[in-house]
Amino acid sequence: MFSALRSRRSLVQAALATLGAAVLPQAVSGEAYQVSPWGGPVDAFALVDTTGKTWRPADFRGRAVLLNFWASWCEPCRAEMPSLQQAAALQGADKLLVLAINFKEKPASALQFAQQAGIMLPVLLDVDGQAARQWGVRIFPTTLTLDRRGRPRHRVQGELDWTGQAAGKLIASLL
Repeated sequence: MFSALRSRRSLVQAALATLGAAVLPQAVSGEAYQVSPWGGPVDAFALVDTTGKTWRPADFRGRAVLLNFWASWCEPCRAEMPSLQQAAALQGADKLLVLAINFKEKPASALQFAQQAGIMLPVLLDVDGQAARQWGVRIFPTTLTLDRRGRPRHRVQGELDWTGQAAGKLIASLL
């Protein structure tokens, strides 16, 4: 009986170890994000920001773009936002445009968070989640990158320090 229990325990431990490695590779390496190629369509993109301005890809040409999908209820999103603000300021608006795309919250809630956090980035509103669905965003935060020619390049899922070395390399590849 004890050997059967030990055998079951070993199987369960092996399964959990395998599951943990498959589900949480970032936790093992200490990183809280994952970068993969992104080749999504951007031609249909048109979102309105909190001031009423409509943003389209044609407006971005000549600049690298970070499309950051976030929500105020998402703690990693809240933690990441200041580094996005800093990256935008460090690069300058003529080189890097960072758009904070709020996912399915009331405009007043998105604007209130941005104001309280001191975020000066344009806050775009994905009120029905259509843009997130179109580009396969299921994890928050997710940042989609476009190079200065408007070509989709990377999908960054999870919280990244956008002022760090890894983000610096990503941004440099877009410029």
